[in-house]
Amino acid sequence: MRTGLIAQKLGMTRLFTAEGEHVPVTVLKVDNCQVVAQRTVERDGYTALQLGVGTAKVKNLTKADRGNFAKAKVEPKKKLVEFRVSADALIEVGAELSVGHFVEGQFVDVTGTTIGKGFAGAIKRHNFGGLRATHGVSVSHRSHGSTGNRQDPGRTFPGKKMAGHMGDVRVTTQNLKVVGTDVERGLIMVKGAVPGAEGGWVLVRDAVKRKAPDGLPFPGQVKTPAAETSNAD
Repeated sequence: MRTGLIAQKLGMTRLFTAEGEHVPVTVLKVDNCQVVAQRTVERDGYTALQLGVGTAKVKNLTKADRGNFAKAKVEPKKKLVEFRVSADALIEVGAELSVGHFVEGQFVDVTGTTIGKGFAGAIKRHNFGGLRATHGVSVSHRSHGSTGNRQDPGRTFPGKKMAGHMGDVRVTTQNLKVVGTDVERGLIMVKGAVPGAEGGWVLVRDAVKRKAPDGLPFPGQVKTPAAETSNAD
């Protein structure tokens, strides 16, 4: 099991295939994504890699975070995420991962935080059809209707679809196809839409429900010369 990458959603566009068919894609940017720490079974009880992206001001960090970045000899990062990996997929601290970590044609799972919509009614939130436009219905056409039964059970069941807070939740979209990558500019083009607003952070992993294609770099594609040599071996 390989690590994923932290990317920033730039927006959507489209690409054209050799046959002239257009494919809607979401453009994700991976910039200076480095390994900040390793988690091992002997020390932590599980195996994982902590990755960081972006640049944070030192004055905004806690003393503990400053020490962690100094120990790893890595510039302070704005966003930190842990990815569970197998024991043989650990990458050395300080290595910078490249978008070549994913190959064209493979499937990935993308996790992000959806755009918050605030308080929404039942029609917008749950796609209800609304009440009738006539036959006695007035000023309540967009209401959600009855929420319970009679004296028995005499209450509204938990989980009933009603008006309430919509959006701003963590969502994973599975089995998105990688249409292409641009290693020089650090871009990944993924077919379809991914959760989150433009400029938001998303996590890109190998799809758990699809078989990994042949030729995937293992444990990952990195920019560190020493690590590239070890991967080539």
